[in-house]
Amino acid sequence: MTIRAGSLDRRTLLRGAIATAAMGSFAVACGSPSSDDSDDGGPKNKGSEKNPFGVAKNSKIEAAIFDGGYGTDYVEYVNKVIGAQIAGTKVQVKPVVDIAPELQPRFVGGNPPDLIDNSGEDQIGFLGILDQLEELDDVLEAKNYEGKKIADTIYPGVKDPGTFKDKFVALNYVMTVYGVWYSKTLFEENSWTPPKTWDEALDLGQKAKKKGKYLFVHGKEAATYYSTLLMDSAIKEGGDEVRLALENLEKDCWSHPAIQGVLKVMETMVKEKMFVPGGSGTQFQKAQAIWSNDQKALLYPSGGWIENEMKDATKKDFQMTGIPEMTLTDKPKMPYESLRAAAGEPFIVPKQGKNAAGGKEVLRAMLSEKAAANFSRTKLAPTIVKGTVPADGYGSSALVSQTKMLEAAGENIFNYLFVVAYGMNTDQLVPWNSFLSGDLDAKGLTRALQKISDKVREDDSVDKIEVS
Repeated sequence: MTIRAGSLDRRTLLRGAIATAAMGSFAVACGSPSSDDSDDGGPKNKGSEKNPFGVAKNSKIEAAIFDGGYGTDYVEYVNKVIGAQIAGTKVQVKPVVDIAPELQPRFVGGNPPDLIDNSGEDQIGFLGILDQLEELDDVLEAKNYEGKKIADTIYPGVKDPGTFKDKFVALNYVMTVYGVWYSKTLFEENSWTPPKTWDEALDLGQKAKKKGKYLFVHGKEAATYYSTLLMDSAIKEGGDEVRLALENLEKDCWSHPAIQGVLKVMETMVKEKMFVPGGSGTQFQKAQAIWSNDQKALLYPSGGWIENEMKDATKKDFQMTGIPEMTLTDKPKMPYESLRAAAGEPFIVPKQGKNAAGGKEVLRAMLSEKAAANFSRTKLAPTIVKGTVPADGYGSSALVSQTKMLEAAGENIFNYLFVVAYGMNTDQLVPWNSFLSGDLDAKGLTRALQKISDKVREDDSVDKIEVS
């Protein structure tokens, strides 16, 4: 099996496994899509620039949307723009929490929805329904509602996490940016400069101690955020050879000099008590609040979801801001501005949906500048559509910094899949909590991480990802 790339969101990292296809007996109760022009709501028109998929006028499109952190209203918003392209078209949004148990039976029955946000802990396994999904290359080749080719308006690499066995079948809509976060207000008050290298971070840790503060904090369920920081920093320092060694579970991959270099600095920080003590016994959101509300720690590694997640536990005028992960030297193989970023919230269009053309049209509407801007304004997160976040980030400093980081990274954006693909996160939590607590040294952590990788590599019953 070959999978080109993947996206890791917070829920997946904490869960530590890819949700597999689940069977259930409950099907979503809903009306059948219909059209004034057609009994099945399917296209009767030849495609045109304004209607590239040939959606019938007055047709209805059934969209089953995961009702999670982003809600479903951003898809309902499509009804405000889609009618300007195809008269009378209506999107019927059905919120769903347990995607696989509710929708897998409809695939079996041959009557799936026209569009599905295949997200959440119970997402349907993509490989199990691959042959039942429309390929979505034509969506990116179409022009958006502003008349621009969609492929030219989105960030690079967004097809990768939705490509399975060389078939692009899932359009991931939300950009997740990984970095290191801090309070711009606190840093300005103390004349501190956000670190670009690990040596600079060490110096900052000493300054923090003089103020009675710590450099980092961790929570027990999110200790592997520091594994993410380690890997991202090492990949930037050592280049693709580090990423490929980890992805392909190579022998001694965790002993790569770039990984060991970062790990040694982390070990020094732990020994010099630059981490808030007791993290391995602290629930992760409470630990994060020590940083965002109490400001006892200066830095925290996380994804762009952190602002929204901690909005009720963040000090007033915190001005949450992100920076790329630190590098070991000032001359890494990848530029300092390089960024781990991945598209998430995968949308799929089943072939057997009554209005598959309509499902694609909803995606085209969501990729319009107006709809993408609405998402960022209401969810404080960037979509894959470039240039839709204003300079003030709708009042969100975190959103502003994510946009700036993506722009600065340009083509230097990377991602990896192996942790979630093999369900490694749960196993990694134990040694990482021990390491960050000072109970395990860098050598011991390296052995533990390598053992986890080796176990998967040597298990012939596990399909392997082949990354090149």
